[in-house]
Amino acid sequence: MASSSPNELKLQEHPEGVLLLIRAKPRAKRAGLLGLREGALVVGVTAPPERGKANRAVLEVLARALRVPPSDLEIVQGETHREKRVLVRGLSAGEVLQRLKDERSR
Repeated sequence: MASSSPNELKLQEHPEGVLLLIRAKPRAKRAGLLGLREGALVVGVTAPPERGKANRAVLEVLARALRVPPSDLEIVQGETHREKRVLVRGLSAGEVLQRLKDERSR
């Protein structure tokens, strides 16, 4: 893991990129990055958690925040749970952290 503090984002290197821990918040008032919780990036989406709508919305929010095409993102664990592991292809842990930091400062 790239970090150990509960207030830091947990990232894990992967041969294709980086694994990112996500905590989805479906039916949120607004879509976007909502902060960190227990090492997970909280992603709010207005979509309901039915038939994959919230998962697709989470990937869209992440793609915008990380400035990557949605095809570079894949939920590899937790499709039916709030906590998910998302593979971000083609970026290093440092690049993911920097892009998320840039997004939060906007």
